[in-house]
Parts: sequence; C-alpha cells; structure tokens
Amino acid sequence: MSDLEVGTHPLEPLDRGLEFGDGLFETMAVVEGRLRLFDRHWARLTRGAERLGLVLPPRQAIERSLLNAIERTDAVSVVKLVVTRGRGGRGYGADPGAPVSVFVHAGPARRPPWVLDAPGLRLGLLTVRLAQQPLLAGIKHLNRLEQVLGRREVDVRGLDDGIMLDTSGRVVCTTHANVYAVIDGVIVTPELTRAGVEGVMRAALLESWAGMGQRVEIRDVYPTDLAQASQLFVSNAVMGVVAVDTFEGRAYSDRSVVAAAHREIGRW
Repeated sequence: MSDLEVGTHPLEPLDRGLEFGDGLFETMAVVEGRLRLFDRHWARLTRGAERLGLVLPPRQAIERSLLNAIERTDAVSVVKLVVTRGRGGRGYGADPGAPVSVFVHAGPARRPPWVLDAPGLRLGLLTVRLAQQPLLAGIKHLNRLEQVLGRREVDVRGLDDGIMLDTSGRVVCTTHANVYAVIDGVIVTPELTRAGVEGVMRAALLESWAGMGQRVEIRDVYPTDLAQASQLFVSNAVMGVVAVDTFEGRAYSDRSVVAAAHREIGRW
C-alpha cells in the first residue's frame, strides 16, 4: 500500500464508516506548510486502530497524502484524515481482510490558531450528556452524534461552545475541545477513561507542564469545581489554547496560564 491513493474514489454507499461510524479521524493544523503535532496525531490514530482492529496503511503513505492535500491551501489551514473499515456487507460483522478506506480533506482554518489576544469563549452547561464507554474513550472514532446534538444546543442558545457532562454528571469536554480549570494554583483537567477524546494538544500541554514543574491533576471534575476556578480554558489541535471569558454567567479574567501556554506552543 505504499502507492496509496487517498480520496480519489467516491464514498461507497456500503462503506462501514458511513453505515456504522466504523472508523477514525484526525483533524490537524497546518502552519506554514507543516503538519503540527503529527507524531501525536499518528500515535492516537494508531491507538484507535488497535482498539478497533483496523490495519492502517504505512505512516509514510498517509503523511505523503496529507502533504499533497495541503499544497494548495493557505499558509494556515486544516487537514482532516478519515480512515474507515472500508466496504462491508449487511450486518455488523466485518471482513477482517477487507482494505480500509482513507479520505483526506484540506481547507482554511475557521479561527487562526494560537492567537493570544483572540476573544475568550462564552460557554454554557449543556443538557446533552456523553455516554460512558471505556472501550471507545480517548480515541477519535467517527461516532460523533452526541457532539452534533451538543453543537445544536450551543447554536440555539447563542453560545460559542458548551461544557458536556457524562451520564454521571462529571465534566468531560466541550463539543470539540478539552477543558482545564485552575483551582488554588493547580491546573485540573478531567479524567477521560470513560468518555471523551484524549486531545493531542492536551497531551503536549501535560508533557510541557510536567517539564516545568507545574502542578496538574487529572481527576473527576464537576460543574461545582468550575465555579471555584480562577481560570478556565480549553484546547484542541487546531485552535490551540483558548481562554474562557464566561461560563454560566461566571466571568474569568485571569489568562496567565493561557499566556504561558502560548509562549510554550510558539517553540514547538
């Protein structure tokens, strides 16, 4: 599969990604023609493939296809990689020998990444909750209807985004980003072993903070914890780290941790 042709064939009506959400995706930032955090994206994609039992094409073939796709985009852009289990027949059972399907789409970023003085976000607590499924937690699988419903609620309420809880009432994420709160000088971020996505930006930040000796706790977080926080912010691979201005009417004016994160990201 070294001569991988990506996205040159139409999506089959019986593709298992379309039928069942049987696949994975990665959304990557491209800055000055370079894929940011690609090693981390590839590592998460590999973990997801192992979890779902997918056989990925070689990394070199995937990376070459991504770079080919971004040659015609702006200096700052986004590229999305989708890998499905490929064509299947009726029923949930899959042919273990069937080749995967790979699709790539590149385009401009909606919001320029890593802009420190960008407006902070207005968040609310969403009523849509995330199911708890440890087998799918952490990976970027194609089943995103919960996020679709959450985004619809965000739009109806006129918010920038919303905090999503799991079915036990624990904070997990926003509709498309990981969440962090600074409580008594400690950066706190939710445990993601039951639901949610282990973001590549989150992983990079956690590694950076550990190297700087910054106190960080990965633990169960509840909405009441966010009400006690002095700072609230979110991250994902495309927009970087973004401060939260308000959450359910509470204002957060301190951006010191976000500013430090931006300085660190600038060296990556």
